[in-house]
Amino acid sequence: MTALIFVSAILGVVIGSFLNVVVYRVPNGLSIVSPPSACPRCGAAIRPYDNIPVVSWLVLRGKCRQCKTAISTRYPLVELGTGLAFAAVSVWALATRFPEDVWGASGTDLIVGGLVLAAYLYLAAVSIALALIDLDVHRLPNGIVLPGYAVGALLLGAASVIGGDYSALLGGAIGLVVLWAAYFLMAFFYPGGMGLGDVKLAGVLGLFLGYLGWGELIIGAFAAFLLGGIFGIALLISRRANRKSGIPFGPWMLMGAWVGIFCGEAIWSGYLSLIGVR
Repeated sequence: MTALIFVSAILGVVIGSFLNVVVYRVPNGLSIVSPPSACPRCGAAIRPYDNIPVVSWLVLRGKCRQCKTAISTRYPLVELGTGLAFAAVSVWALATRFPEDVWGASGTDLIVGGLVLAAYLYLAAVSIALALIDLDVHRLPNGIVLPGYAVGALLLGAASVIGGDYSALLGGAIGLVVLWAAYFLMAFFYPGGMGLGDVKLAGVLGLFLGYLGWGELIIGAFAAFLLGGIFGIALLISRRANRKSGIPFGPWMLMGAWVGIFCGEAIWSGYLSLIGVR
């Protein structure tokens, strides 16, 4: 298990390097595959040995090898952050899918667990990219959001079919429809406070949350508004924003979803016990 978590973390660091490209190029309508990475100031191509995640930034002391222009600390932080996120998702997947011993699991359980892990690793990568883009340009690009429907349906659908857990697949479908519809209504009646990008993202998050259960879906949806509201109040108190300021909601939707994924069932069960339902 330790080896899997370590490999996931390394994979995350590598994916994080790619996400830096995505975050810069997609909002600007540029290809994410060509041309190769280059210094934005002098145009010098980034050499392969200068493109090693985190390590190259440290070796070069955060500067371009050619013109010595400073390279933003965001790059290594995104790489490290993605590595930590992938490790956390792996720990969660092992704890929820293989609570006793992964080595004693059947072949079917391993396949199902692998598909679920792949699905939520994908969501982790997409979450980081979308959060940064929304913070930068207040947009949630269709090119990143919409494939989430297909990838989620494919991986989680395959896991449900192979594992014979059709209730989880149904839950994902219900979550998709419910969360999409809720955000659509909010955008329809209050277009200034909610964009269509948020609506499209809500459907993706509903799919991934609903697949896990009602607790994850409810807590994940509620946490987005709680966290976003706390942040908005903090900005108002500090006078860094006013009531008319536009605050991107995508990052809070994504953060709330991960609260639901990691802690939703425990929080929901605790709440039900508190009110005497369980």
